[in-house]
Amino acid sequence: MNDTNATNPGTRQQGRQRPAQNSAGEMPIPVFYSPAMVANSESFSPSAGKPALAVESWQFLGLPLEFHAPQPLSAEQFGVAHDPDFVADVLSCRRTNGFSNKSPAVAAALPWTSGAMLSAAREALNNGIGAIAPCSGFHHAGYDFAGGYCTFNGLMVTAAVLLAEGKASKVGILDFDQHWGNGTQDIIERLHLHDQVVHYSPSEFSRPAKAEAFIAAIPKLLERFAGCDLVLYQAGADPHIEDPLGGWLTSDQLYRRDRAVFDGLRRLGIPVAWNLAGGYQHDDEGGIRPVLDIHDNTLVAFVEAHGHAVIPDAEAQRKEAA
Repeated sequence: MNDTNATNPGTRQQGRQRPAQNSAGEMPIPVFYSPAMVANSESFSPSAGKPALAVESWQFLGLPLEFHAPQPLSAEQFGVAHDPDFVADVLSCRRTNGFSNKSPAVAAALPWTSGAMLSAAREALNNGIGAIAPCSGFHHAGYDFAGGYCTFNGLMVTAAVLLAEGKASKVGILDFDQHWGNGTQDIIERLHLHDQVVHYSPSEFSRPAKAEAFIAAIPKLLERFAGCDLVLYQAGADPHIEDPLGGWLTSDQLYRRDRAVFDGLRRLGIPVAWNLAGGYQHDDEGGIRPVLDIHDNTLVAFVEAHGHAVIPDAEAQRKEAA
């Protein structure tokens, strides 16, 4: 929790519900997290500090979370999806990162954040259901460029490594961030991966008037991933109607979006590795509680889609611990 823009979780504003402890025989929820993923980005975006805050918030939900340290990526693994010279320059702080600075702290965290995505993907393939990487900052990073608070594209690194290893023959990337994943598409085109990576973001919706139509369309939208061995899902918080960089889905609609995604992928029999994207709201105390509430709801949606029971909201438990 080192990001100066994201050190205070703030007061819980609209907790949805708290899932109960799982019953015997249910799979613990694998979360790939390490404090090494956290950095002070010296930026408007809270993404570099958000993993610690999200994990802290999730621990109040009473879920059977099972934490694993991710395996950090090597420069060679980054180079499967990025220009090797670009990788070397960023990691040595000779070139600016996605936060437009050359922070050594950010450079040190980058192998761990993308490593969490790859580790979660490997686990999802292994268990056949899913796993979580509480990180973000991927989809604006292209083959040889950073931008938009994204330095390396952990989505495409994960896809490219799994494809190169033969662990997957086709990978889906479902990007429900507010913004188009230009970096993801750049890498797909540069590496000619159109037949092996299915990339989708709902740019044809993106207006409050189309919010319900979007949610209703998700089962049909997911059909494009039929035949994929795995889907990487960016559960963006910035489409929230009150986000300064977003503005078209309510909290309830975001929850229903995520539930529709997880239900749909379960029906299709496709495992999912998901991460946290976007989210720039602040509460009155300067924390990012509104963003964390959205990420809490994504976790609840994932749990509900796979049969865990739910009980009322975690606000009282959070207050007791304060």
